[in-house]
Amino acid sequence: MLLAENTRGVFPISATPFTDGGALDLASTETLVDFYLARGASGLTILGMMGEATKLAPAEASAFLDVVLARVSGRVPVVVGVSNPGLGALAALAHEAIGKGAAGVMVAPQPTQKTEEQLIGYFGQVCAALGPEVPVVLQDFPLALGVYFSVPTLEAIIARHPQIVMLKHEDWPGLTKLSRLRRSDSPVRRVSILVGNGGLFLPQELARGADGAMTGYAYPEMLSAVCRLSDAGEADAAEDLFDAHLPLIRHETQPGVGLAVRKEILRRRGAIASAHVRAPGPKLDALDQAELTRLMHRLERRLAQIGVA
Repeated sequence: MLLAENTRGVFPISATPFTDGGALDLASTETLVDFYLARGASGLTILGMMGEATKLAPAEASAFLDVVLARVSGRVPVVVGVSNPGLGALAALAHEAIGKGAAGVMVAPQPTQKTEEQLIGYFGQVCAALGPEVPVVLQDFPLALGVYFSVPTLEAIIARHPQIVMLKHEDWPGLTKLSRLRRSDSPVRRVSILVGNGGLFLPQELARGADGAMTGYAYPEMLSAVCRLSDAGEADAAEDLFDAHLPLIRHETQPGVGLAVRKEILRRRGAIASAHVRAPGPKLDALDQAELTRLMHRLERRLAQIGVA
């Protein structure tokens, strides 16, 4: 089950569970996979930026990959983040992942790449190293990486490399960029576009042509329902549901502390045993915990008001 240009739906960016002592928690990895799939995930993305991939030793990344793929057991496609400053290490993890049954790999540019020539050249090198049989998700996340893709640059890369079948769109503001990519007279083939940024702009992005979401908001069932309602033409119902979640989405999307918030929500919802974030990383204090409790309770009340169980 490989990624394709028509892939749609919600691919949660998986957290990586650790014990309170900081060890990789493979038992919680299984419960986390079950959590995502039970709440409407169309696929999973692992070893992403919010999955603390850079804090894993290579053996840990391989072990985590093995457990996720075994637990998924082919039910949905799994995308593996393989970004790495070293092209050899990137290709090695990508080939390992595809060989074990992953559906594709996600690659972000390196922060030193600033010009169109550099970006086009880099993704040419990546695709050559991976080989044409490896489907690629190009990650466009300028807020985190400091690298900006213009629409012409993206189109040039997509035109040159058929194995790039998906764009992870995380520009902000990015609605106009999304519309330009989806314009009817685009000179390049259509690729799948899944959006990130915690889902903050999901209803508008879907209306402008996005195919779904690839983000880690700790209520993936909302992302799935909003996509489903939007596909059915029920835009108002989709936005009503989204609006109920918006205060918590905003809270979880805070730079710096957002990952700790997300993992604590996942812990409270029974998806993982510990909310531990590996150092260097944020930790919630008592006031943070109290704020989160209030936001989660408010969400529960609001969902009951609009008739969502």
